[in-house]
Amino acid sequence: MVARWFDGEGDGFRLLGTRCAACAAVFFPREDGFCRNPGCAGDELVEVALSRRGRVWSYTDGRYRPPAPYVSDPELPWKPYTLIAVELEAERMVVLGQAAPGVTVADLEVGMEVEVVPGVLGEDAGTTWTTWHWRPVGVTA
Repeated sequence: MVARWFDGEGDGFRLLGTRCAACAAVFFPREDGFCRNPGCAGDELVEVALSRRGRVWSYTDGRYRPPAPYVSDPELPWKPYTLIAVELEAERMVVLGQAAPGVTVADLEVGMEVEVVPGVLGEDAGTTWTTWHWRPVGVTA
């Protein structure tokens, strides 16, 4: 898990961003040093929970093993995965993430509503690496 990028469980799970106190610009991934808005000199950033739901802006699938420095075991078969770019209307931003397990490009349409859910990136020596996934609203698997 990347520190303070997300928090909570179940319906309380949220991506965490930061909002500039001076210009109200919202950032994800979070920014803790200065406002990234080039027209703002603000440096007071407040943590905010981002919207749980958004609309599919675009999507694609990863059907090949990326080259180094991507870390993967070449002895294991490659498993395709789906990436979804989701527009959060309230924050006026697009956030990229993997689809929940079992969700493929065949299940998606531009404009459909999705929600952020907790996910597992991988496990290693008793450590579980967590992340976020996007899942179509109404799908529970």
